[in-house]
Amino acid sequence: MRSTSVATALAVVFSSAALSVVAAGTASAAGTTVTNIGGFVVDGPLQRVFVGDAANGRILASDYNGTLVDSNAGLGSVSDLALSDDGSTLYAALPNTHQILALDPATLDVKTTYSIPTDTGPRHLAFTGGKAWFSYGDQWDGDIGSIDPSVDPAGGTDPVAMAQFPTEGTSLGLWGQALLDTDPNRPGVLAVGQTGISTDSMAVLDVSDGAPKATAWYFGDYTLNNGIGDIDLVPGADQVLINGTDRDAWADGKFSKAGSYPGAWGADIAPNGLVAQFNAGKVAVYRPDTTTPLRTYSAGSTDYAAGNLRWAPDSSRIFALVPNGGTFTLKALTQPTLNVPTLTVNAPSSAPRAKKLTVTGKLSATVPLPVGAKLSVTRTDIESPSGKALAAVTVRADGTYSFADTPPAGGTVTYKVTYAGDAGHTTATASDKVAVSRAGTSLSLNNNGKLYNYGTDVKFTAHLGTTYKNRTVKIYADPFGGDKGNKLIKSGKVDSHGNLTAWVDMTRDTAVSAVFDGDARYAPKTAKATAYARVKISTSLSKYYKTAKIGSTSYRWFHKNTSPVFNTTMTYYPGREHRVDLEVYYQGKWYATDSEYFALGTNGKTSVQLDAPGQSGIRARMRSVYVNGSSGDTVNSTTYGAWNYLYFSN
Repeated sequence: MRSTSVATALAVVFSSAALSVVAAGTASAAGTTVTNIGGFVVDGPLQRVFVGDAANGRILASDYNGTLVDSNAGLGSVSDLALSDDGSTLYAALPNTHQILALDPATLDVKTTYSIPTDTGPRHLAFTGGKAWFSYGDQWDGDIGSIDPSVDPAGGTDPVAMAQFPTEGTSLGLWGQALLDTDPNRPGVLAVGQTGISTDSMAVLDVSDGAPKATAWYFGDYTLNNGIGDIDLVPGADQVLINGTDRDAWADGKFSKAGSYPGAWGADIAPNGLVAQFNAGKVAVYRPDTTTPLRTYSAGSTDYAAGNLRWAPDSSRIFALVPNGGTFTLKALTQPTLNVPTLTVNAPSSAPRAKKLTVTGKLSATVPLPVGAKLSVTRTDIESPSGKALAAVTVRADGTYSFADTPPAGGTVTYKVTYAGDAGHTTATASDKVAVSRAGTSLSLNNNGKLYNYGTDVKFTAHLGTTYKNRTVKIYADPFGGDKGNKLIKSGKVDSHGNLTAWVDMTRDTAVSAVFDGDARYAPKTAKATAYARVKISTSLSKYYKTAKIGSTSYRWFHKNTSPVFNTTMTYYPGREHRVDLEVYYQGKWYATDSEYFALGTNGKTSVQLDAPGQSGIRARMRSVYVNGSSGDTVNSTTYGAWNYLYFSN
């Protein structure tokens, strides 16, 4: 119960060596992620990619899509991997336990464990000439050893041979754990690259008879290279590729500069001679002895290069460990032998409907395209949302092309141009959009600005003018207030007079809109109307002792010492208040003495007690008012309740 008085007036990179498998949900295949690479080889017959975990002692096997299919854990450490020439054995170097494992590539089960008698390795692995070759040693004392898998240690012969290169007392030597590389097409040839800070020495060894012999030797003086971080035998040539950049040829026991590719951090060479380089944020593919990329792939963050690359033996794809937030994820890069063309499309930004327009563009590539290449063209518009094929376009000798078209439909028209690709190029697609003009039509909606009593059912009529094919209009109602959204209340074709009607229950001020979505020849159109709704108010007085008229007005009569109670029922809305107006009659006129706001109960009711005046002969009147904005919300229009008349007697 509230009260008032008659007399009152208004007032918010590489930091570890862990390798983990990340699953992207039950419907996604598991991938391989590594922060420190411990070997990386590809098995062609099995179509498997093996990645070693340098710190956590695991080997992961993925398919040609990069999906994890098998693993072997608990190995203690893995520093490198190598695959036998026949693909029957996968070798893994374990430097912490000084072992080399021979595993079955199909199952990753360990077949044989070889103990390596050194406390500095083994580190790097390669297979050729029927043996697995490994490097070991420290910064100032490196060497090479081998494993002969055909030797059965039960017969008393050790399959492990140490100190294979260099021979003490010669001018040859290694000062660190050297990098090793072989080429299946050149059995018995082993490339050796000196690691460490002291030299960039390198060698090519003939190991075909089991005992390494130096075919060529370079005592590093930094005239050919500047430190070796990667070494690859070049197929079909007496050359090695250093760090993916420098080609060094050998002859007469010596090395000499033979050319270079653009600077890189490392590479791998396919059996057909294609070179895949890794560099900051990209992988680039080069044909032999060229300097323009055949193809370039984005390879993750520009802060790091792709960690390592391996070609599939059939040169069908490249496998890259691509940087991703300080880790590397195995990715398969497909179609590496195909050049990627650049295709452009230039259409006018706007054009009139049913008038001819011209579209131009250019097809270009770093590898020459076939003469007379054809482009397919598709036009997509309102009448052909799935696209309509236009006549094919022939590319000119300079790569440019053009075609004319007359768009039959207005609105957004898209021209999509596609090159299907060829034996040396991938497909290429580009598109451009044209805003094609459309005629305007008329659309109207009645009842704008009208005020209705609460709960009145009001008929809104939309009238649509001339159109082409579309005669559908949608009518939406959006009641004021954040708790109700814009809602479709009617959708349909207009009648023969162009009209469509919908009914709205006016319980709030409401924005009504009629929408024509347009068609091929006429532009979209929207008409809006805002209609207003009062609140529902009822009031009453209690504690009176009789009802009687004074003049022609009916009054509730109260004793002068009785406090009347004024009751209000009003449409509820959260936070809503109503205003109580109090006026007193004096010498033939009504005078406002008090206007005060009171919170409306959640049941929509409020009772206000008026203090008894204590004297007789007083006439007063009271009413409740909803004031848009001042009553705590703006969802209805200002509404005045009826006056209730009071008379105080003795």
